[in-house]
Amino acid sequence: MQETYTEFYSHHLGHNVKVLTFGTRGYPVVIFPTTLGSYFEAKDRGMIEAVRWFVERGFIQVFCPDSINNASWYANIHPRHRIERHIQYDKFLYDEFMPQIRYNTPVGRVACAGISFGGFSATNFAFRHPEAVSHLFCMSGAFDIKPFLRGYYDDNAYFNNPVDFIQGANDPHLWDMKIVLGTSNWDICLDANLKFSNQLRHRGIDHWLDVRGNVEHDWPLWLEMFPHYVSLI
Repeated sequence: MQETYTEFYSHHLGHNVKVLTFGTRGYPVVIFPTTLGSYFEAKDRGMIEAVRWFVERGFIQVFCPDSINNASWYANIHPRHRIERHIQYDKFLYDEFMPQIRYNTPVGRVACAGISFGGFSATNFAFRHPEAVSHLFCMSGAFDIKPFLRGYYDDNAYFNNPVDFIQGANDPHLWDMKIVLGTSNWDICLDANLKFSNQLRHRGIDHWLDVRGNVEHDWPLWLEMFPHYVSLI
């Protein structure tokens, strides 16, 4: 399985973003890291090994971009600046990174996957830009960013908070996206997934709410989920 390390210079962020890529062809799958995880987290935690079969046969190509959560949502700065910094990262993804990989597919879209806080990152990006995302695999994610805002709220907060902006979203691509919300009975994010699933159902957005057995919010659960979800592409 070929592994490639690259750095993408982002004009929006003003610095290089490190990326690990696995495989040389196949449907592009972008994995967002957990809370303060890095671009090598998916490899180190066994997520890439879990989908080795699909990568080696050229069914998928996996991209692991670094996050900037330590400079945005988890930074010790005013909430308004947290959101603004995140929007710069979103622009990096949409304007600079995704165009280099999304047109590897006949539909010109990619699959996005994320675990825990990375589940929020994947969901937020996918629902903000459904024309660029064909599949969303959210594993133990949460969807309400307001706890990071300490009471601050503006339009930028609204349009980066899926539980809010999904209520008015109307891009037709949302209704043909393949969406999986993965959780478990012992997952600390179970309630968040149940509530978000209800919101999607109310909007008529088709999805699979996958509630697994008594497994905690941890890597054994996600290592079980990820190859299953990838097999759906």
